[in-house]
Amino acid sequence: MKHIPVLLNAVLDALGDIDGKRIVDCTFGAGGYTRAFLSRGAYVTAFDRDPNVLSDVRQIKAEYGDKFNFVPDTFSHIADLDGVYDAIVFDLGISSMQIDVASRGFSFRMDAPLDMRMSEQGRSAADLIEHATVQDLAKILRDYGDVKKANVLARAIKEACPKTTFELRDLIYNPKDVAPVFQALRIAVNDEMGEIERALAVVPGRLVVGGKCICVTFHSLEDRIVKNTFRKWTTASGDPRLPVVVPAQFSGIKTALPDDVELENNPRARSAHMRGVIKSY
Repeated sequence: MKHIPVLLNAVLDALGDIDGKRIVDCTFGAGGYTRAFLSRGAYVTAFDRDPNVLSDVRQIKAEYGDKFNFVPDTFSHIADLDGVYDAIVFDLGISSMQIDVASRGFSFRMDAPLDMRMSEQGRSAADLIEHATVQDLAKILRDYGDVKKANVLARAIKEACPKTTFELRDLIYNPKDVAPVFQALRIAVNDEMGEIERALAVVPGRLVVGGKCICVTFHSLEDRIVKNTFRKWTTASGDPRLPVVVPAQFSGIKTALPDDVELENNPRARSAHMRGVIKSY
């Protein structure tokens, strides 16, 4: 399936005029957001841990030159950036390119080695299963997949130690649990929730006053972290009964969901949710 950037128009509307602005695209993917920002006159620094994005990176670099900078690493490394930026944008979750390439082992619809590594480095999903305890696996299934009978399923997975996507799929007796199990293992392999938490923790210090942080999420775990973080940032601190109350450092931007037209053109947008904030001081 051709990659279509999700909620791109909503993100662009939230950002407003970005001509000459410095933007961090934390999730380059196929470059849809980055290209849109560059075409509107922005300077873009993009992150992605997936080495398979490099052909798109080279193409955009050839077209935009020094206006585009790419960092081949996880987006929590925005902590290492110098200076401040006008916007930091996250398009979270897995990319369509990762799902659609059978050999990457992300999809239960295609048989392949049980890999799931976005960076193609470190431990694979098969490695995780081999070295984890039943208790570890059960916690992963509960926390990241909301699997109801996590202990029973974890024990079955650990005993079988599947090495391919179909071997894992065929162990899952309840068809409704297949997608959650694959999601849970993928999140654990790539430490996706930890990456989001670490990255958001440094966002306030990387934005100019008036700068914006925009997040597009695709499932409740991502969205909960973003929502709770943004709520904290947009809430005044201190005891309201006392004369000194620290005003909120951020104000909220109107949230957005895909409309009917986008859902018709891109079914993968169905669970997307955009949230954003503006730095006040």
